Amino acid sequence: MEKEQNITLREIVREHLLTAKWSLVVSGLSLLGFTLTELISPWPLKIIFDHILLDKSLPEWLGWLGGVLSYGKPTAVVVLSLAIVVIAGFRGAFAYLHTFITSRVGYEMVYRLRTELFAHLQQLSLSFHARTRTGELLTKVVSDSSALKDVFAESALNFISLLLTVTGMFIVMFALNWRLGLVALASFPAVCYALFAVYRRIKASARSQREQEGKVASRIHEVLSSLHLVRAFAREKHEQERFELESSRTLEEGVRMARMEAAATRSVEIISAAGLCAVVLFGALQVIWGRMLPGDVLIFTAYLTSMHKPLRTLARISSQFSKAMASAERIAEIFRIEPERLDDHHGLRVTGLRGEIVFNQVSFDYGDGKGVLHNVSFAIQPGQRVAFVGASGAGKSTIASLLLRFYEPQAGEILIDGVEIRKYERESLRRQIGVVLQDSILFGASIRENIAYGKPQATGEEIEAAARDAHAHEFIAKLPEGYDTIIGERGSTLSGGQRQRLCLARALLKRPSVLLLDEPTSAIDAESSALIQQTINRLLDGKTMLVISHQFAGIESFDQILALKNGEIVERGTHAQLVEQRGYYYDLLSLQGPGPSTEFLSQTFDLVNSGS
Repeated sequence: MEKEQNITLREIVREHLLTAKWSLVVSGLSLLGFTLTELISPWPLKIIFDHILLDKSLPEWLGWLGGVLSYGKPTAVVVLSLAIVVIAGFRGAFAYLHTFITSRVGYEMVYRLRTELFAHLQQLSLSFHARTRTGELLTKVVSDSSALKDVFAESALNFISLLLTVTGMFIVMFALNWRLGLVALASFPAVCYALFAVYRRIKASARSQREQEGKVASRIHEVLSSLHLVRAFAREKHEQERFELESSRTLEEGVRMARMEAAATRSVEIISAAGLCAVVLFGALQVIWGRMLPGDVLIFTAYLTSMHKPLRTLARISSQFSKAMASAERIAEIFRIEPERLDDHHGLRVTGLRGEIVFNQVSFDYGDGKGVLHNVSFAIQPGQRVAFVGASGAGKSTIASLLLRFYEPQAGEILIDGVEIRKYERESLRRQIGVVLQDSILFGASIRENIAYGKPQATGEEIEAAARDAHAHEFIAKLPEGYDTIIGERGSTLSGGQRQRLCLARALLKRPSVLLLDEPTSAIDAESSALIQQTINRLLDGKTMLVISHQFAGIESFDQILALKNGEIVERGTHAQLVEQRGYYYDLLSLQGPGPSTEFLSQTFDLVNSGS
């Protein structure tokens, strides 16, 4: 179903938190339990020192402990000492439950975010992907989404835990002695200022580091995917130097950020130590003057000491939060990009095509203002065989991309069987067009999955039949696992001819109404070319076929030849007509020589014509 509008990062997070609301409620209750046990943990010591060792009378609100003290001092000390262990056990249980739930919610959020981000990336135009580095997108999908997990689940709730704990401690301290409470509170503005200043600096550094990590990932992807070329030109050392240069910039930002994080942590420790010093000094004087009990000072000291860890954690959370905000901004940028226009709710579902194709005054550019096609018009009748010829960059492959609706024209219209192409359901239209690209694209999966990629529901018999038609069954059967053999990424473990035959099998399995061939034999040997010829013969019967070709010999029997130059059709007609005109096509033809790829096409059409 078409989305009414782009989903945003904020909406994804909100929807996920609503879905996990009951888990967050349990986590919140655990958080409260942990806070309470943290607050009462030093009180058994106060009772032992003040009301057992010093024989001070219990205040009214602790009167319920009178029964414990009535059994004698040794028994009371044992009970209160065991209470320390019991409180620690409850605190550990609450902390475990809180940590487990928040971590689970965080990982579920990463799963949801990556799923939505990947789906959105697939909907973005090919123009976007052409100008965006793959490594940068990989970093956003993997690293940036993981950074958000920490801040939206774990760190956010930990921050609430720290806030509740510190607030509760100050309430207790002010209740015991408001003057000493003010002394303890005096150091907090300095702590907050240090954390806020570091947060802003780390956020800027984190964004820069993420961008550098994306460049490093892009460099790795680019070099590893072109390793044969790198080695063929003996450029390993050069690529190593380029990688070290990119990586060193990431190192510099990482070291800079680590230095700021360390500075924040040490600053918090120094400020906290100064606050503790003031509290111990002022509290001891209050005890000497008889205004406080030693146990009260012990409570203040225990609270401030236990605050050191939360404050150090707060410095770490501030760093995590700044990194996550930088990652959130990078991911939000992706979600703000408008995807390709989806089919409307009333798109025509294609179950079969006659193969009539009309381009009417079509113009197109890739978003850079440099026109690729200029008012291109032509008509192809059902069952015709048409060749597009011209120099590289003339616009031949762009016509194929527009026909497949990879892009939408800026002007003009494209009709298939008399219907404007935008009115068709995009997916069902593409299912009716068989494509064999010049670059044989395969996935790092089984041969069975690669052949059935355009028809996932195909049976094993259909897959094998398509492989036999493409003359690929023989070499597949010799592989260790047959059709279940896992091939390398982009089919790197197969030869060029084997990859080409698998691509033909993939196209043949669809039984398309229109066949689109982009230099189908440009990278294969003569033997493979002869085998492909037999497959083409099967596909030609009654099908509209479009061929993008740089080699002209073999297209003499085509129904129509369209010669493109600088994005315009400068000549059209049959081979004989264009040769007779002695124009642009003739000039290109004079530069061509016979080759294996053109010979097989020539033989193919000779066979077709002789059988018609």
